[in-house]
Amino acid sequence: MLEKEKELLVKYSKRLYNKALTSGTGGNLSICDRTLNLVAITPSGIDYDLLTADDIQIIDMEGKKVEGTLKPSSEFRMHLDTYKNRPEFTSFIHTHATYACTLAVLNQPLVAIDYLVAYAGGKDVRVSKYAPFGTEELSQNALAAMAGRNAVILANHGLNVAGNDIADTFMEVEVLEFCCKLQVLAMSAGKPVVLADKEMDRMVEDFKHYGQK
Repeated sequence: MLEKEKELLVKYSKRLYNKALTSGTGGNLSICDRTLNLVAITPSGIDYDLLTADDIQIIDMEGKKVEGTLKPSSEFRMHLDTYKNRPEFTSFIHTHATYACTLAVLNQPLVAIDYLVAYAGGKDVRVSKYAPFGTEELSQNALAAMAGRNAVILANHGLNVAGNDIADTFMEVEVLEFCCKLQVLAMSAGKPVVLADKEMDRMVEDFKHYGQK
């Protein structure tokens, strides 16, 4: 089932690791098929170098296993709760990127230090309240802090980004990690200048029409 989605998840999982956007077996990715109400999701604790399409698990919107013999990602609740509450999304990436995690441990939001932050769908990326990994509390905290955005920083944990195409979602992960790096470096040198809300509102609208859409 969902063979194309499985191949895409393997492709972008390996890319996530090879571009140093996560480490070890951290992070997870999924794609939601809205027609079938099924989700293809990466398995828990599998080395990215060894990951194959057969390792991708298929679950329904309640988390029940439909296809596969491995445990799905321990963060499957964050994926499912996002899909159930944000119907505009069909792809989701959770990552432990270094600079996003730096802001996470500082409990600092990503602010409008660069117009590219608008890729998150607003003027900033908020930080959700801390909760242990894999819990319903973490999932609900993340969902609340992502209201009106397509990204959220998880306190003392990592970064979630959702979208309607796995390639675009991966690109947004890269861009937001770059912005997190800028903010961390700028904070170490002085006080970053933050763009005005009006300018960021304009950037959010401009990005809706950017590229080959």
